[in-house]
Amino acid sequence: MSRPQATGSLPATGAWREGSPAGRRRWLRLREPLRLDAGGELPAASLAYETWGSLNRDASNAVLVLHALTGDSHVAGPAGDGHPSPGWWDALVGPGRALDTDRWFVVAPNAIGGCQGSTGPAGAAPDGRPWGGRFPAITVRDSVRAEARLADELGVRSWAAVIGGSFGGMRALEWAATYPGRVSAALLLSCCAVASAEQIAWSSAQIQAIRADPDWLGGHYHDLPAGRGPHAGLGVARRIAHITYRSPQELQERFGIEHQDGENPWNGGRYAVESYLDHHADKLVRRFDAASYVTLAQAMSGHDVGRGRGGEEAALSRIRARTCVAGVDSDRLFPLHQQRRLAGAIPGAGPLRTITSAHGHDGFLIETAQVAELVRELLPDRGPARLQPAG
Repeated sequence: MSRPQATGSLPATGAWREGSPAGRRRWLRLREPLRLDAGGELPAASLAYETWGSLNRDASNAVLVLHALTGDSHVAGPAGDGHPSPGWWDALVGPGRALDTDRWFVVAPNAIGGCQGSTGPAGAAPDGRPWGGRFPAITVRDSVRAEARLADELGVRSWAAVIGGSFGGMRALEWAATYPGRVSAALLLSCCAVASAEQIAWSSAQIQAIRADPDWLGGHYHDLPAGRGPHAGLGVARRIAHITYRSPQELQERFGIEHQDGENPWNGGRYAVESYLDHHADKLVRRFDAASYVTLAQAMSGHDVGRGRGGEEAALSRIRARTCVAGVDSDRLFPLHQQRRLAGAIPGAGPLRTITSAHGHDGFLIETAQVAELVRELLPDRGPARLQPAG
């Protein structure tokens, strides 16, 4: 691994912006303002999404796939114009794969507040200028309300399954609790019912790193010239986050106290693990937006499925979907006890399933063979029309 590349040619944001190649994206422009839990509304919002396969005649074969914090709608397919990275779950989606697109109509939206086509801080506000620091606070539930409008537009009355991990798992859970009659099955991976104090603390450190960057400018940096922008702050945030995404055992086994090739930490060089973190920071800065990172990290910190529903247990008891809850055995960010609590409180859930991985929280993205088995169990090899809500 090499040192991070110079940021002199970087635009102020790695967000998709008007005029960029569309790639596989399509857009839904919400006809009505999106009312927000924090008060007020988001006017003239758009939701970017991608689809694979075809919706069948009775709209019974639709599967919703929801991305993690820095993910997007590009679940499957190569990198290319409009898509800076290949599909983040490419091994799961396609003919003959767990989400067989010869049978299932797979839909993946970019979350409201994100930066890959959906309305977020890098997009234009009604006055034509970037939202920037004016973008309102959103919740996981707000994102789900926007996604419900997408389902309406696509003619999907009930999802055969809603699937997601981490931030996507929070959204999948909110779908099952907010619209119990519209979710037949749910796969909840590496997520929780309510954010823990430690998860909020980790997010807070990342948010403060971004806001401490001199080019943060209160979130109003999107029109800065190339080479300017809160690149350093976003890079530090990614370094902090990536440590929590991986397990201590993996970091130790891969890197230990080795120096990066040709470098000496006692003489201005780096340890190998530092180079690894630099590499991931550099990648994110080139494809993501700092203000979207802040917006979505705050949404995750505010996640509480029981808010306004009489508490966590009452909220989980209303879920009617056949539910599979799974976690990664080495996950220190979303430890297994959080998924065990979900599995025990959701009526349609079976026993907690465990993904075995040395990779920590990122195991739900990396261990695609194990995730595929869970998907196949949730969506067994039978006609989509036979899938019915549990209970």
